[in-house]
Amino acid sequence: MEISRKKKWEIMTRGMRNNWNFFRKNKLGMAGIVILIFFFIVAFLSPIPPLIDEMYVPLTGVDENIIGFSSPSLKHPLGTDYVGRDLMSQLMHGTVIALMVGITAAFMSVVIGTVAGLVSGYYGKTIDMFISRFEDIILTLPSLPLLIIVASAVGKMSVWNIVIFIGALGWAGTGKVIRSQVLSLRERPYVESARISGASDARIIFRHIAPNILPLSFLYMTFGVTGAILTEASLSFIGLGDPNNVSWGMMLQWCFTTGHTFSAPFWLLPPGICITLLTMSFYFIGRAMDEIINPRTRER
Repeated sequence: MEISRKKKWEIMTRGMRNNWNFFRKNKLGMAGIVILIFFFIVAFLSPIPPLIDEMYVPLTGVDENIIGFSSPSLKHPLGTDYVGRDLMSQLMHGTVIALMVGITAAFMSVVIGTVAGLVSGYYGKTIDMFISRFEDIILTLPSLPLLIIVASAVGKMSVWNIVIFIGALGWAGTGKVIRSQVLSLRERPYVESARISGASDARIIFRHIAPNILPLSFLYMTFGVTGAILTEASLSFIGLGDPNNVSWGMMLQWCFTTGHTFSAPFWLLPPGICITLLTMSFYFIGRAMDEIINPRTRER
C-alpha cells in the first residue's frame, strides 16, 4: 500500500511539473501570472497607508488641508476625490475587494457546478434529468438584471451578498461541462474495476472520477473570476454595491456622479485600467490552462 501511494504521488508530481513546464512556454499565461502577482502585492500592501495616517482610510479618511477635489501630488499620488479622500488608498482597497469577490464567487460557483456535474453524470436517469432541467432554468436567467432587481428591492447589497448571488447564478454552465466529461469517465475500465471491487458510489465519484475533472473545474474558475469582478464593478457603478467598502466600480460611480469624468483622468482611468488588467490576467491564465487540458488547441 505504501509503495502504491508513493507511485501515485510521483505520478502526480511528475504531471504537475510537466504541466508547469508547458505553462511557462505560454507567453499569455506567464503575463497573466505576472499581472496577478502584482495585484496580490498591492492588496497585501493596502492596509499600510491607513496605519501611517488616518487621512488614508479609504472610506472615511479626509485630508484636512485639502477641501474637496485635488490633483495628484507627492502626498496624494492620484489626488483626492470630491470630499478630500485619497484616491490611491481607495484604489488599493478596491484591489482587495475585486480579488475577494472574484475568487470567492468563482470558487463557490465552480464547487457547486462540479458537484452537480459529478452527481448528474454518474447517476444519470431521474437525477440527471432533474439537475439538467434545473441548470437550464439557471442558464435562462439574466444574472446581471436579476441582481439589479434584487439589489433595488433590498437596498444596497453587502459584498458577501453579492458573492453569494454571483456564485448561486454562475454554476450551471460549469455543471453541464463537468457532466459531459463524467458521462465518458464513468465507463472507463478503472471505474468499472472500482465498482466490481465493492467501492461505494461516493468513493468512486470523489476518489476516482473527481481528480480527473479538477483541472477542467480550475479552468472554468479562472473564467468565472472575470465575470464576477465585472458584475461587482457594474453593480457598484450604478450605485447598488456595498456602501461600507470602496471598490473600483464605486470609484468610477463617484467620478461620474460628481461630474469629473472628463476633467479628472487620474481619477477615472486607474480603476478602469485595473479592472481591465485584472480580468485580463485571469483570462490569459485560463487560455494557457485550456492549452494544457485540451492539447488540440496548442497547434493554433
